[in-house]
Amino acid sequence: MTNGWIDIKNTDMMLIMGGNPAECHPCGFKWAMEAKRNRNAKLISVDPRFTRTSATADLFVQIRAGTDIAFLGGLIRYAIENNRIAKEYLVNYTNAAFIVKEGFKLPEDGLYSGFNAASSTYDKTTWNYEEGGDLSGKTDAATASAHAAAAPPTSAAPGDASHPASPAPPPALPPNVAYDLSLQHPRCVFQLMKQQYSRYTPEVVERITGIPKDQYLKAVDLFTSVRKDGDMKKVATIIYAVGWTQHTFGTQIIRTAAMIQLLLGNVGRAGGGVNALRGHSNIQGATDMAGLYDSLPGYLKGPVPDDKDLATYLKRTTPTSSKPSPWNSMNYYANTPKFMVSLLKGFYGDAATKENGFAFDYLPKPGQDCSWTHIWDDMYNDKIKGMLAFGMNGVMIGPDTNKNINALKKADWLVVGEIYQDETSEFWKAPGITAEEQKKINTTVYRLPCAGFAEKDGSMTNSARWVTWKYAAVPPPGQARLDQDIIAQIFLRVRDLYKKDGGKFPDPILNLNWAYADAAHPPLSQVAMELNGRALADLKDDATGQVIKAGQQLPGFAWLKDDGTTMCGNWIYSGMWTEAGSQIQRRGTEDPSGMGVYPNWAWSWPANRRVLYNRASCDSAGKPWDPDRKQVWWNEAAGKWVGNDVPDFKPDSNPKDHMGPFIMNPEGIGRLFAPIGVLADGPFPEHYEPIESPIKNPFHPDQSNNPLVKKFKTPFDKFGSPEEYSIVCTTYRLTEQYHYWTKNNPMNVQLIPEPFVEIPVELADEKGIRGADKIKVISARGTYIAKAFVTRRLKPMMIDGKKVYQIGLPIHQGFRGIDEDEGRNARTPANLLTPAVTDPNAHTPESKGFLVKVEKA
Repeated sequence: MTNGWIDIKNTDMMLIMGGNPAECHPCGFKWAMEAKRNRNAKLISVDPRFTRTSATADLFVQIRAGTDIAFLGGLIRYAIENNRIAKEYLVNYTNAAFIVKEGFKLPEDGLYSGFNAASSTYDKTTWNYEEGGDLSGKTDAATASAHAAAAPPTSAAPGDASHPASPAPPPALPPNVAYDLSLQHPRCVFQLMKQQYSRYTPEVVERITGIPKDQYLKAVDLFTSVRKDGDMKKVATIIYAVGWTQHTFGTQIIRTAAMIQLLLGNVGRAGGGVNALRGHSNIQGATDMAGLYDSLPGYLKGPVPDDKDLATYLKRTTPTSSKPSPWNSMNYYANTPKFMVSLLKGFYGDAATKENGFAFDYLPKPGQDCSWTHIWDDMYNDKIKGMLAFGMNGVMIGPDTNKNINALKKADWLVVGEIYQDETSEFWKAPGITAEEQKKINTTVYRLPCAGFAEKDGSMTNSARWVTWKYAAVPPPGQARLDQDIIAQIFLRVRDLYKKDGGKFPDPILNLNWAYADAAHPPLSQVAMELNGRALADLKDDATGQVIKAGQQLPGFAWLKDDGTTMCGNWIYSGMWTEAGSQIQRRGTEDPSGMGVYPNWAWSWPANRRVLYNRASCDSAGKPWDPDRKQVWWNEAAGKWVGNDVPDFKPDSNPKDHMGPFIMNPEGIGRLFAPIGVLADGPFPEHYEPIESPIKNPFHPDQSNNPLVKKFKTPFDKFGSPEEYSIVCTTYRLTEQYHYWTKNNPMNVQLIPEPFVEIPVELADEKGIRGADKIKVISARGTYIAKAFVTRRLKPMMIDGKKVYQIGLPIHQGFRGIDEDEGRNARTPANLLTPAVTDPNAHTPESKGFLVKVEKA
């Protein structure tokens, strides 16, 4: 979340898409109700189903699953055409005025400039800004002429066998960006964005999404009404969940939402932002701590094989400012060397020295994709022989459960740490596997009883980035152990083996920093203190005279150094456990602003800021857009930024300096256009159909899907055609069940005793199906069997002139857990149906829109 749960109460307008918080986040959803009750805020629900969230909405529109970019792209078009944009914000706080390099091509044919069909990748050279100065009022021809006149001569010698030409360096953002503050230059970002979404007319949006034109116009008119007649006081928020992420273009859906919020000036403001609803209490914390294979803690980039040493890595990953020369950019990731060296000192302690590059060589540098679907594909292809699965039910999570089960059949060993026996630890008992087949499975499975969430202490980081300490309610039962104890004891035994037997490269294991009071039972409070960071030598702030003694906890990440005198396990968590004590254990209930900031309740990364980029809550002079919802503001007398929240900005940067509020980007501004190196599949989002779709893409039928989507080659990687599979299927969660765990709890099972499939009345009538009839849902990959829940919450839609049905099924039940209907429940996992194709940026599988057919069982 850019903002936070409580902050939703400050909004005037909510667009909820790709999420159903009334059912999936019922406690957090109360803040949406607060906004409706106290601010008369309007709520728009856009969903394939009429949900409990929809029941509270001022406007509900049904959408075909997987067509969100078409909806949002049309919203951009409507906002621009009707001048419902935040002009001052747009010019000063986004790259709308930046001019893009000549040669960049928009995807009228479904492909951006630079596409390589052989490798299915893009050469992103043209996805960049033009070098230059103020080009306001200049034509494209005049710009090209001036640029050519200023260009330095190029060498005519291409090199020979004895002196080969050096490879071209990777493209970089120019330090001095050409710009046009009038937003009229044909290659400025605003004009290119306007051209990109000019195709997204209400008529085309209706063909793609199935939303009738009149309903669609009501929705986009209502949402953009916050900027009607130039009003800048009102603010809107966009709220989403995995209904957006689980697509082969999921990252780009979220990008489109961010663009809308920048266009309307809603980012950085109380009641605004783009707010992701995490599905578990600590999913945010998992990604913060490098739950993604290609990142390090604090979202530092992971090393790759070409990073031959620390200097090479830092050159690749440390951005330099790229902006119009009169503007300033804080470019906070310029501090990457401080973050990285402090992390390496945290990993390897005294073994990390300046002489050995702070032990950078100890880090693994994978040269291949190690994301979720690739792990299972590699296991199926005998490249991975074992797996440790802690709190992760891979068979149920999918996608393509059959493929995952058959991959586990080929593994040598599997270790499962859980509180219950689950489908992964008993994969060989999946429906359809006979006793004879079970005898041929040679995988050795080790079950380790772990502690449940109420049986251990530690911190959780929620959707709002609040890091909150929790305490154990009861000890683990029997022989169950804490997760960190299991990991520690495995590590210590592995280290002993390396000490005894040596190995090809024992150094990273032998030198790992493990300075805990009890090495076999590491206290999580000590781990939290490591994450915060401490001084390894005496430090002094020359500006204030403050001294931090060696061994003391750091006040925050501003103290981190790149010379080895600080250590820090995660730079964004620095400040959570200082010399003043544990900030994450605070429970202060004071809220002086009345805006739900609660600055002394727990701690929010970074630096206890509750709303990211809050400098953008003020105009270019530093005055709040809405004086009634003041967050931060420029205090001229004090010469600094002050406010109800911690300013997310350089504290003493005078507004006259024109420093951009988006301090993590090298440009200092919000990106409507995502330049080189940001996204794999395009600098603007483009509508692509899901891999399985009932229609061809109306924009470009010959390039219907995302061109960068990878399809695996195993016998299980099958895809259905609309001729055989014509029904759109999506998956979702229920209030009464918590993912795959609570089916082991009698009370939850009594509420939802068995699986079901929601199908429209009209489809049921066509198929002769009545409520509670057992039906088969069949995709190209598998068959799911459950009872029919015939409903009017899903209606048939007209998609590009063709009647299309959608169905929905909950994900929770499988073949483990309490069975209330022994012998009458097929116990088939929902992810038997889903395809193993992923988003090329975040590598998230496409579980929210695929094709099936329905039959009576």
